[in-house]
Amino acid sequence: MRFAMSCGVALAVSLLLSDPKVALAAAQPPAVASAPVSVAGEPLFVDIVTRSTTLKTMVEGWGTSGLIDQDGFVNGAAFADFKVQANALAEMDMQGHLVLKERGTDGDLKCILRGISEDMPKKVSAVETATTTAERRVALDELVYLLNDNVEVITAPPQPEV
Repeated sequence: MRFAMSCGVALAVSLLLSDPKVALAAAQPPAVASAPVSVAGEPLFVDIVTRSTTLKTMVEGWGTSGLIDQDGFVNGAAFADFKVQANALAEMDMQGHLVLKERGTDGDLKCILRGISEDMPKKVSAVETATTTAERRVALDELVYLLNDNVEVITAPPQPEV
């Protein structure tokens, strides 16, 4: 019993001698890291969103109007211009990736932008090389989804890293 009593007394003395501010601080909820800052308002990312939206609208219009189904469409001026714009957008996505990488911020967005920059030329090529109307429509739909993702990943509120 002596041993148990001396431990209890030592604990009581320890608590009496401790700084009450330490106990108060320990009772507070842990500090929450501030939420990541959105890049959606920065000029580069605004430009990416604007261009993606414009190209998505253009591609959807081709599908709705049936223009994409016409023979020779992928060899025409409209598609040639689109390819130039899509490649420029892919380069901007890579630039966005590199900006975020340099900052050491937003791992998810950084990775997604890199993926989009790599996928964009592949999706454009899939539309261009499709041998049937059905294949071209599937490739067109995938391109629309990619362009939409490009907008949504930038405009979505940033999430803290896990």
